[in-house]
Amino acid sequence: MEMDERKTKILQAIIRNYLETGEPVGSRTISKYTDLNLSSATIRNEMADLEEMGYIVQPHTSAGRIPSDKGYRFYVDTLMEAKEREVADMKDMLLERQDRLEDMLKSVVKILAKDTQYATMITAPMTHLNKLKFIQLSRVDSNHLLAVVVIEGNMIRNRMIEVSEEIDDETMLKLNMLLNTQLNGLAIEEINLSMVAKLKQQAGIHSGVIGDVIDEVVETLSEDKDLEVYTSGTNNIFKYPELADNESARKLITAFEEKEVLGDIIQNSEPGEETGIQVYIGGENANTNMQDCSVVTATYDLGDGMKGTIGIVGPRRMDYDKVVGTLKSIKTKLDDLYRKE
Repeated sequence: MEMDERKTKILQAIIRNYLETGEPVGSRTISKYTDLNLSSATIRNEMADLEEMGYIVQPHTSAGRIPSDKGYRFYVDTLMEAKEREVADMKDMLLERQDRLEDMLKSVVKILAKDTQYATMITAPMTHLNKLKFIQLSRVDSNHLLAVVVIEGNMIRNRMIEVSEEIDDETMLKLNMLLNTQLNGLAIEEINLSMVAKLKQQAGIHSGVIGDVIDEVVETLSEDKDLEVYTSGTNNIFKYPELADNESARKLITAFEEKEVLGDIIQNSEPGEETGIQVYIGGENANTNMQDCSVVTATYDLGDGMKGTIGIVGPRRMDYDKVVGTLKSIKTKLDDLYRKE
């Protein structure tokens, strides 16, 4: 006999149910856990084959089945292979999307500068209100675990965790299930002390591992990524006499050369409630280097909490109608284009 897809699904259902209840599993229960639409009699036959193959055992007559060590081994290997493939695919997709997004943002900021004849800037999207999507623990060696943490926006963080005990495959599986069942979908503010205490209690002798993992998850969710800002059209400033004198130009060039200054300008902008666009004229700009000009900003939204900001800098007499119209068009295209991928 060989391990076909039907037997694999039935074995997985037996193990998942047994892990949840700790009770032997019968054919009627399995019929509710699979998408095979098989009768209890057919499932009993398959379970008999699985027992003959050594993947499950019957603890006593008339009882359901429980997984054997061989069954656990098959389940863990299959599960870990699937999760590793899922994470690898996600990493590849993320890197590909990041490369495409970076090229697209650089292209957008150049087009904006050419179209408006003003100085332009755009930030790469940042994740807001990070939520946990998935955790995968895997063994590196007897003293180290690798925690792959996937957060909202499919951002992946790898964390190495030192452990004082070797974790076997069955325990690793249970810890992964415990963490994902309790933490998936939560933001950092929702991971409180009582929840951590409950998880540690459920983990029993492995509470220290759970505590270390949660510490790494919280650090991952709260860490600040450096703001990436792309600029173009700085030389357009010199086309306007009121900005081209030495002092005004020096201030603006300095602002555009310092990423932190640009970050403050953009991050402190508040999008308009109806249009998502805000206009700052002269002294309304919080940054003193920008108070001889006007700044128009728009927030674009790629979904999954991923947001960035576009900014256009020009003289007070800038063509506001054209700038606002251009920003609205670019913002809409970014929102729609990226979400369709």
